[in-house]
Amino acid sequence: MFSSCLIGLGSNLGDRRQLLEQAVACLDVLSRVRITGKSSWRETSAVGGPAQQPPYLNGAVSLETSLSPESLLTALQQIEIQLGRTRQRRWEARTIDLDLLLYDRTILNTPSLTVPHPRMAWRRFVLEPAAEIAGSMLHPTIGWTISKLLDHLNTGPAYVAITGSIGVGKTHLATRLAEETGAKLLIEQLNDRRLETFYADTAGQAWDTELEFLEQRTRLLSRDAAPWPGPGRLVISDFWYDQSPAFARVWLPDEKQESFIEHWRRSRRRVVCAKLIVLLECSPAELHRRVAGRDRPFECDLSERRLEQIGLAIAEQTTAPDQGPVLRLTNDDPEAVFEEVLAAIGAMQ
Repeated sequence: MFSSCLIGLGSNLGDRRQLLEQAVACLDVLSRVRITGKSSWRETSAVGGPAQQPPYLNGAVSLETSLSPESLLTALQQIEIQLGRTRQRRWEARTIDLDLLLYDRTILNTPSLTVPHPRMAWRRFVLEPAAEIAGSMLHPTIGWTISKLLDHLNTGPAYVAITGSIGVGKTHLATRLAEETGAKLLIEQLNDRRLETFYADTAGQAWDTELEFLEQRTRLLSRDAAPWPGPGRLVISDFWYDQSPAFARVWLPDEKQESFIEHWRRSRRRVVCAKLIVLLECSPAELHRRVAGRDRPFECDLSERRLEQIGLAIAEQTTAPDQGPVLRLTNDDPEAVFEEVLAAIGAMQ
């Protein structure tokens, strides 16, 4: 039985075009592999990794194979070695790069292989050639075709939303990214007195508190908000609009859930949706340590279990239908996370 696969190719060392053509030729003679499409080659700037890298030549190949995902990956890596690829530093310049992007609708996450490719959904240098030859292929975790992912990249506002549990580092990351990129920064305003009242009586105050947060997020992200930056200028927020139902599931009693979700659905029609959602995660123990170190005494009773519950609810919300691309990162190394998100922003342009 043959499976349809999508391979991304790139080179920014040596005779790039010749290396890419050689890689395609190597794929074409593999046993149990049949090439069904080859994109044109596109030159793009290097994203992430060491500075001053030469530009890449990128493309994509579609194929059918009876090899398993792991066997196909091994074959790709052998071709890379054959064409002079060495691996010393992440995102370094390379003679050839062959990435297994999609393997039918397989979802796989092992130490050696993740399918779909975890960063393909927002990388322009991947989506443009992929859409040329395989626009109807489905990204199985997002539920969108390659063509829809590219359309989202082309037509959506340049807006990145950062989300995660309390204390995970959303505001710090959003602020630093805005400073680095010159983006407009949207910060969720937290009223300490209001929060103190909420934590003192969560059962009695949860409805009003969550509704206030929803209304604030709606104002900040309204399509009619002035001044919402024009085309091209990046916007970064330290919240995600659709984290609202996740928080509501944690704090509101069951009998109020449906009513709140209806409020959220009505309001959602009026807001700008993120081009990329960045989900930050930490262990419950680390979240608890960070929260305890903040100057907010009213948060001191937040348990590890509650912080974990919030994080899990938000993570679940990112998998809901029609959410779009999600970059999921463990925020135990803020510098690495910053570089990862910065590279993602560059790859969307």
